[in-house]
Amino acid sequence: MIEFLGAHVAVASPAAPGGEVTILEPTTLTLTEHRVAVIGANGSGKSTLARLVNGLVLPTSGYVRVNGLDSHDDGRAVRRQVGFVFSDADSQLVMPTPLEDVTLSLRRLRLGRREREERAREILDRFHLAHLADVSVHALSGGQKQLLALAGVLATEPQVLVCDEPTTLLDLRWRTHVNDLLAGLDQQLVHVTHDLEAAARADRVLVVDQAQVVYDGLPAPAVTFYRELMAQRSAAPGWP
Repeated sequence: MIEFLGAHVAVASPAAPGGEVTILEPTTLTLTEHRVAVIGANGSGKSTLARLVNGLVLPTSGYVRVNGLDSHDDGRAVRRQVGFVFSDADSQLVMPTPLEDVTLSLRRLRLGRREREERAREILDRFHLAHLADVSVHALSGGQKQLLALAGVLATEPQVLVCDEPTTLLDLRWRTHVNDLLAGLDQQLVHVTHDLEAAARADRVLVVDQAQVVYDGLPAPAVTFYRELMAQRSAAPGWP
């Protein structure tokens, strides 16, 4: 269970009224659904909301709790429970080969070196990457890299997975493959996405606009609301 209790994020800006800019208005939500999608325009605040879940961003005021653990007071414990996947896999893959990268992810499980490597090979096989175990990460396609990033995060068996636009840089084939994989996970999923077809597969959809959650509900009406909102934005004088 993920709880936002008046969670508000602001950053200092001497030029702004009051000396700060709000990135996310105070937000109170309880997320218990298996799959939650978050949609919104670029710069709306949806990535900030996602990063609050595992403590990559801490609230300026208010609280965020995951399974009862506070992201501020229990940050390390929260990060053990919450895996995070970024839109650009290159920012997440740090080792020379897929095998080494997944093996590194497994360090937190306190396994012996040989056991970590054996587990890493099993995980790569599960994600159909075993044949690439010893290939340079730089030789992988964009889709293979994103699959490897997911494998590395899921290797630690988090209870919650947060994905921040994980298919933005992928072609249709790989986007479909990754979305299908995410839809079948046992973990609670928070999926930030511009892919409205993927959002429609969620159990609950949050629409974020101008630093606040402006719609919270079932997928079909949420997507319709978002489409109409964006149509209004594009029709406004002076846009873009």
